[in-house]
Amino acid sequence: MSLKIYNTMSGQKEDFETLVPDTVTMYVCGPTVYNLAHIGNARPVVVFDTLFRLLQTRYAKVTYARNITDVDDKIIAAAKESGRSIETVTDEYTAKYREDMAQLNALPPTLEPHATHNIDAMIDLTSTLVEKGHAYESEGHVLFSVESMEDYGKLSRRSLDDMLAGARVEVADYKRHPGDFVLWKPADEADPGWDSPWGRGRPGWHLECSAMIRAHLGETIDIHGGGRDLIFPHHENEIAQSRCAHGGDYVRYWMHNAYLDIDGEKMSKSLGNFRTVRDLLQSYRGEVLRFALLSAHYRSPLNFSPELLEQAQATLDSLYHTLREVQDIDLDVDVPLADEPFYGALNDDLNTPVAIAEIHSLAKQLHKASEDEKRLLKARILAAGNLLGILEQDPQEWLQGAGADDAIAADAIEALIQERAAAKANRDFARADQIRDDLLGNGVVLEDSREGTKWQRS
Repeated sequence: MSLKIYNTMSGQKEDFETLVPDTVTMYVCGPTVYNLAHIGNARPVVVFDTLFRLLQTRYAKVTYARNITDVDDKIIAAAKESGRSIETVTDEYTAKYREDMAQLNALPPTLEPHATHNIDAMIDLTSTLVEKGHAYESEGHVLFSVESMEDYGKLSRRSLDDMLAGARVEVADYKRHPGDFVLWKPADEADPGWDSPWGRGRPGWHLECSAMIRAHLGETIDIHGGGRDLIFPHHENEIAQSRCAHGGDYVRYWMHNAYLDIDGEKMSKSLGNFRTVRDLLQSYRGEVLRFALLSAHYRSPLNFSPELLEQAQATLDSLYHTLREVQDIDLDVDVPLADEPFYGALNDDLNTPVAIAEIHSLAKQLHKASEDEKRLLKARILAAGNLLGILEQDPQEWLQGAGADDAIAADAIEALIQERAAAKANRDFARADQIRDDLLGNGVVLEDSREGTKWQRS
């Protein structure tokens, strides 16, 4: 079974082939750490974490790098506004970013290069571009000359004239062409800066990723991912820098996830229509957020709403309820992934909606299965869940989760269940029904069976 990936550069799905046999290199643009990540920032994390999990089932070595941008104008502004040092700001939000993404069941990347740890590589890349005539110095800045690259704009399919129409291009007198972008900029003594052949300064945003990729992964990598908002100018400019400096392909497969929408409008900090992951985690478990993000194909826009989250919660509750019914069945079987429809779906350009549908199908089969069949079906469900980063918790703990701050405690629920059992034994059915109704009113659903009474929060 081949792995197919939609390559933004070619505009079509392609069979994935690695540059080095049985080895994958993947880089995904990470956060600029000046505030909390919003749920739109989390979509590429969840998407490429799922791809990371899939790749590890196919290749002996998978190196996944996700950077930390810890020098930027927004960081400097946030530090000044809060009266704190830049290091204090970046350390705080780097730690919170890691915590929030871990709550979404995202595995740590193999590498997490920081921009400030790779300044020498950025200066070297800039020097190479100047030497080769692709960059020039002007008023303390070093800029890339977009006219020096014959096929600049190939990834975004834009001409230079198209790029200037409503694009995120800074017009400045020190530029030879309005589309030229900054590789190195001067820095005031009060701001972070490093010595360079062009004076004290700091790198431009686009330069950072190109330099870190070459320093940690090599001149050509297999996969580069990120949100589609990065196609232009960020990824376009990465290609320009790296290919003009070193030649080669730079990236073999470009992957971009679509936006999250709020009422049909892209979610973004600039529009103010976003919810932070940390805020959402106050109301929903991280796995619910992850499931919601995987419910649509990564290249399709996803309308993020309370209804979507409630549906994700209900679906996960149902699946965990199914797994609780077979919780005592030991897993001693291997699941041949190549034969699994959910695995085939993920290998078809990471089609998570179809993979989720296959989990539902397995759960439906499990309800009707014999005891011998249940063991394999349980193993198949958990194998699918592991690839998607879901269904990894204890079913009983999930269904009896902590609930809201004012929710009735688990030990109080257990005590009432025991009291109800005693009432039924004494044929006091009115009291037994009252306990059931009271618990239901507190968001606790009872389920009687031959093995006893189980409960879960609704």
